[in-house]
Amino acid sequence: MEDKEIIDLYWQRSDRAIAETDRKYGRYCGTIAYNICRSREDAEECVGDTWFRAWGLMPDKRPGILSSFLGGITRSLALDRYRSQHRQKRGGGETALALEELAECVPGGAEPARVYEQKELAEAIGRFVEALPREEQQAFVCRYWYMASIEEIGRATGFGKSKVKSLLFRSRKRLAARLREEGLC
Repeated sequence: MEDKEIIDLYWQRSDRAIAETDRKYGRYCGTIAYNICRSREDAEECVGDTWFRAWGLMPDKRPGILSSFLGGITRSLALDRYRSQHRQKRGGGETALALEELAECVPGGAEPARVYEQKELAEAIGRFVEALPREEQQAFVCRYWYMASIEEIGRATGFGKSKVKSLLFRSRKRLAARLREEGLC
């Protein structure tokens, strides 16, 4: 089923909307949630919560790209779940490691205090990622959006661990420099 048809089902408040969304995007959202939470049960809960949140948001908002809309909801829910479960722990997982790596380049850590700053920061990072060469872009997005491990990125790209680490390191350094240039650091 096409995305527009799925969105129309949400707007019609049809129960089929959830089933069709799960059929088309269940694995995609499940992968995002699992890469962050590292637990099948938590990932399944995040996906279910994503469908619930999409159901609540759809009448007011018609997403332009359904996969991005759903992926963003899933990622946000999974990060919230991860943070609440690891509030007292430091490190010990790919999500914590990826967030710590990225926090080195982002002003105020991974969570800038103000909404306006978050929007400007997100736009600057988006421009930066779009300008990266394809292989760096793929590694960067896999690591910092999907929270994939170095090994998973290596398998997806065909690169060795050291090349993946090197690509990510260079990308983070250039991102930090770009953010400083734009006055966001």
